[in-house]
Amino acid sequence: MTDWVLELAENANAYTPLGPTDERVFTDRFVLWMGRGDQPGWNVAQRFRIGADEVEDLRAEIHEILRGRGRTACSWEVGSHATPPDLVDRLHALGLVDDAPDPLAIGMVLRRPPGAPPPDVEVRRALTRDELVTAERIAAEAFGDGVKDWEPPPPRDSNPIYLAYLDGEPVARASAAVSEHGVSLFGGATIPEARGRGAYRALVAARWDEAVRRGTPLLVTQAGRMSRPILVRLGFEEVCEIRILVDRFA
Repeated sequence: MTDWVLELAENANAYTPLGPTDERVFTDRFVLWMGRGDQPGWNVAQRFRIGADEVEDLRAEIHEILRGRGRTACSWEVGSHATPPDLVDRLHALGLVDDAPDPLAIGMVLRRPPGAPPPDVEVRRALTRDELVTAERIAAEAFGDGVKDWEPPPPRDSNPIYLAYLDGEPVARASAAVSEHGVSLFGGATIPEARGRGAYRALVAARWDEAVRRGTPLLVTQAGRMSRPILVRLGFEEVCEIRILVDRFA
């Protein structure tokens, strides 16, 4: 396992391409990625390389950066290689809480084809405004985000979004972030009534095909408790752990 594969699996937001309104602060001590919203999932601090006596100062520094952009909450993703080793305990002592309902993610890597997708599932890139809005609505339904009045940015080759169709109807979505080392998987979501019919597997296969097409046959992702079992069945290897905490400081 090369260092950059572990880095990509453990600290995905540190290396994936930025969207048109995204920002990233990358230092030797931490990385802070900021997306389009104020929710903790859109503001992620990770890749911590600090001393035990620096935790409170780092938290204050991150708060200052986020407040300067009108943000009031963020997630801390503490990977297996973060320092200090007891960082999670120290953050709990400062008032951070485990993310709910799934505070543990597993960094996973796929190096071989995941197998053929189900024949009755069709996967296509979301390219039109209506397709991109549909993908966002599926994610909102699956994750309970309640996204409203969102105008999607134009499609980008570095961050493709996919829709999976059953009987001609869109039932699942997923996205990817392309890097020079491989493709990172994000945002896999299926509407409840279509689960168990292979849409998730088909979306993984589509992104594997994209990685092969680009000459980087590698998929990495951070799996929660729902997606982890199916990813293991598809051939993904577990390479690291990420503890996810939420910090609200309005």
